[in-house]
Amino acid sequence: MPKTMKALLLRQHGDVSDLEVVNDYPVPAPKPGEVLIRVGASSFNYHDVFTVKGMPGIKVPLPVIIGLDMAGEIVELGEGVAGWSVGDRVLVNPLNPAKGLMGEMLDGGMAEYCAVSAGQLIKMPGDVSFVDAAALPVAYGTAHRMLVTHKTVKPGDTVLILGASGGVGTGCVMLAKEMGCEVIACAGSEDKMARLKELGADHVVNYRTTDFSKWAVEKYGKPQRRTHEGGVDVVINFTGGDTWAPSLKCVKRGGSILVCGATAGHDPKEDLRYIWSFELKVIGSNSFYHENLSALMDMIQEGRLKPVVDKVLPLEEAAEGLRMIRDREVMGKIVVTP
Repeated sequence: MPKTMKALLLRQHGDVSDLEVVNDYPVPAPKPGEVLIRVGASSFNYHDVFTVKGMPGIKVPLPVIIGLDMAGEIVELGEGVAGWSVGDRVLVNPLNPAKGLMGEMLDGGMAEYCAVSAGQLIKMPGDVSFVDAAALPVAYGTAHRMLVTHKTVKPGDTVLILGASGGVGTGCVMLAKEMGCEVIACAGSEDKMARLKELGADHVVNYRTTDFSKWAVEKYGKPQRRTHEGGVDVVINFTGGDTWAPSLKCVKRGGSILVCGATAGHDPKEDLRYIWSFELKVIGSNSFYHENLSALMDMIQEGRLKPVVDKVLPLEEAAEGLRMIRDREVMGKIVVTP
């Protein structure tokens, strides 16, 4: 086992250009209850942008290796670890219940090796690649819990998805189609719209040139207070900001708005009249669990799901991949192989 390794290090909060690839970071020794994995692949999420910038109220212990999502192979067992063997291929749930998120409160996956609590490990099916597995946790796990675990959509529903070209968004598009929904995918470029159609979206809307709420009303009719006519059944909105109030206006009476984040702002303008007048349900969904990740890997194994990976980059180019996510130049996920 080497003494040092290559890693993507955050030494101080700032811009993604401040991230540094080092070649002499100590390889961690697994503590009791931990395993050491050789990282096969790690993927970025928009959360990593916030980690680099710094978030109010969250004190990140610097320096830290960023990267929440990772998959790899066990190369060493810590004292007391049972049920796992050297050579096992594993996906890591990035949430350590005692210490917080990998890549934020603990060293994460953007490195050649990572020490992980055995309780965070999920065995990978044989035909699932490290790249596909590493794309899953934060993005697809969140989408799976929001749609499947919470049973928020059903066959035949019209589902409008904002931010459809990102990690969570592409997961929502594919899962909603898998569940028999009519999917409206909103994105910010013609190229992304074309690729979303290839993923199975029934309709695509360019939110930069078209008011998505007015489009939905023109397509499905104006929601009615006394009947269940007009509007879409579900809006998936994890952007917040100035998209929130328009979302309220295009949902049919008794419909739902699903929320799992707020990448464009957590304190949007609100209009409670729509919520009570149209009996809207605002349903929050937080994080994901082992069962969501296992179910997603089973779907990959069965050929029912293929995570959307925009680029697979070497660790030396990882910071550029995170910049692309920050600037919304990505379709799906950026995966890094150390």
